Amino acid sequence: MTVGSRHAAWMSSPASVPRRLSALPFRGSRAVDQGLLTWEMLRGPTWVRLLPDVYVHRDAHRADDHRMWCEAVALRLPAGAAVAGRSAAWLFGVDLLAPHIPQAGHVPQAAVSVLLPAAARLRPHPRLLVVRSPLPERDRTCFGGLPVTTPLRTAFDLGRRGSRTEALVAVEALLRRRSVTLPALRDYAATRSGWPGVPLLREVLALAEPLSESPMETRLRLLLLDAGLGPLTAQHEVRAGGRFVARVDLAWPELRIAVEYDGDHHRERVHFRRDVARLNALRAAGWVVLRFTADDVLRRPEATIALVRQAVAERRATAPPR
Repeated sequence: MTVGSRHAAWMSSPASVPRRLSALPFRGSRAVDQGLLTWEMLRGPTWVRLLPDVYVHRDAHRADDHRMWCEAVALRLPAGAAVAGRSAAWLFGVDLLAPHIPQAGHVPQAAVSVLLPAAARLRPHPRLLVVRSPLPERDRTCFGGLPVTTPLRTAFDLGRRGSRTEALVAVEALLRRRSVTLPALRDYAATRSGWPGVPLLREVLALAEPLSESPMETRLRLLLLDAGLGPLTAQHEVRAGGRFVARVDLAWPELRIAVEYDGDHHRERVHFRRDVARLNALRAAGWVVLRFTADDVLRRPEATIALVRQAVAERRATAPPR
């Protein structure tokens, strides 16, 4: 075999991949120091450089895998820092990464939010969203092997940043997971009255509904409240003659009006059949049911408000005097 053919065979043969480096991001310098790889190997096609000195095997690389990016960032975090904000919520099972309304200049979906104490240093990177803030030990925990802000601190941070709608969506999503309670969050905020964004958080906590079951349901409820169509009852159980009929997203029980958010899953055949039977049962019980989609909430809010306002007015006009 000639030198050229030996070189070609070496280039076409798969690199030997240490088992411990095959699935998760790792520090390149540590792998080199341990004799697992060489810098020349890391510069080859088998490895993908995520951050300075942080690599992952090409088969484990997914550009928008948020867990992978959290793992990578955690390897670079200085002492006292933690994964935070939307990234911490995502690790807790609450997906707030993709905004429902795209905004110019918003942070890429895979950007990892981190909290850094004032004296800590971390090199900037497009996949990082860094916020500097005091971060006492009681506000940090280890989740899935990663340093993250506690659920309570995560809710506190998300509830005082961004728009009122996004803050409310985030807080209610964490309340829905039952990893945070509304009284605990109120008590936590009360001891930090001078922190940035706390006035927004107070407004969010006054609106927060732990029974809200989805971000779009939160948006729909807030749309109606801001239009002066409150108060509404969330997750109301409709009964007729003592028999359970259905549970509706939002309701004016005294008017027997229900407002429902229909997600994409309602288009599936099984859900569609159940929805038809459920809707017929509600109508038989004397309820008016208004159903809305994401487009109704986000792109046609005026029409949505007008339709609900008309139904409320008609029911009030025909309601018997008390």
